[in-house]
Order: sequence, then structure tokens, then C-alpha cells
Amino acid sequence: MIIKVSGLREASQIRDVAAMGVGMMAFDFRKESERFVRMISSQAGIIPDYSEQRLAASRGYEARGERGENRYETQPTTTESTLVPQKVGVFADDMPQNIITRIYNYQLDAVQLDGCELPVMIDNLRRSVVPDICPNIIIIKTLHIHEAADVDAWKDYEHHADMLLLEIKNREHVKDIVARYNGTLPFLLSYGIGPDDKDFLKTISHPLLAGFDLDEGFETAPAVKDIARLQAFIQQFSQ
Repeated sequence: MIIKVSGLREASQIRDVAAMGVGMMAFDFRKESERFVRMISSQAGIIPDYSEQRLAASRGYEARGERGENRYETQPTTTESTLVPQKVGVFADDMPQNIITRIYNYQLDAVQLDGCELPVMIDNLRRSVVPDICPNIIIIKTLHIHEAADVDAWKDYEHHADMLLLEIKNREHVKDIVARYNGTLPFLLSYGIGPDDKDFLKTISHPLLAGFDLDEGFETAPAVKDIARLQAFIQQFSQ
């Protein structure tokens, strides 16, 4: 299972989370968000003192060579990762040129589209970045699910997105909604997961469930994670 940690912004916390062996780290580029990541100079990385090579060296393995060569694939959750986490940029109804600029400047591996983006927009975005900017870009489409029938929107993105994020608004209906999903795309699950949910998550089963998104449930303030509780959760969940 992939663990995706979203809403990161602080340098030390990015390093700490990357060292936990998570599969994905997400950075919020929605201007209205309290977790908004401001633009930095090209090729500076996520933040000036974040370096894949430095992280890899500290972990005792080689950093990825060609960007995008480790396209999404389900991996076991572990605290001893042998890969640098994939970097995900989160956008909502943004202009394609803004998304493309951030893919380049932040060397993103994936784009998460949280708005009302149409399939044609996804296709155009992919054509704009493949192969010259990011040959193996992963496109994740968020489905905001208020009721069970909302999950059926997967059909609109079947041949356009690479993965879905099912953001379920009512946590009491999580299992019913997951059971209703009969799509073909792998998906991440989000419903405000918190430190007390590890046992519940282990009861959720679906052949296309790729992992879980951890966000506000592990924050002490917007974009500030409780690193100790996050690490404890990931370690316990992986056991």
C-alpha cells in the first residue's frame, strides 16, 4: 500500500516525511489553500534545501536517474524505503500553463487535479508535458464523494487519468462507497484519516485500492505535521 502525505511545506518536515518511506508527498498549489506552496526559482527543488541526491545519500541508496522512470506501481508500506517519494502537485481548475510551469520547476512526478477538470483538459495537459517535460507524468483525478452515487464519476476519467483519489466526505460510508466502486483505475482513499484509524484501514479491501492519503488529521496547524504521531502511525500500519 502507498502512503501519501499531503499538505507539506516546511523544509525539515519534508525531509522527515521522506525518510519515513512514504510513497508520495503532495504539495498544495491552490492559491486559496492555507497550505499553499509559493513559487520558487527553476530547478530549486521543492524548497531550496531539499535534494533528492542528499536524501538518497543519507538513506544509503542511489537517487533515481531519469525523472519519471518509477511510474506509479503499488508498493508495500515500509519505513525503510529504497525509493525517493514521488512528488505530487495539487491543483484545482488551474490554467494549464501554471501547472506545466510547476511540473518543471518542482520536478513533479504526478499532478493531482482537485477541481472540475474535464477529460479533454487532462488529455491536453498530458500532451503538453510528454515527452519533453515529464515523460511519465502521473495524473490523479480527485472525486469528491458526498453520496455513494458520486463514485460513478470514475467513468468520465477511465481513459484519461492514471489514478483516482476518492475523497469521501462522510467517513461512516467509507466501506459502502469503496464496495460500490467498480472502475478500472487504481485509487487512493481519503476521508480525514487520523492517528486512530490504523485498525479500521486494515479492514478496507478492494483489488484496486492503491493506498491512503494522510493530510489534516495529522496536523497541529495548516501545513505543520505532528511528525511523531505520523511516524508512529506509519510504523504501526506497516506491521
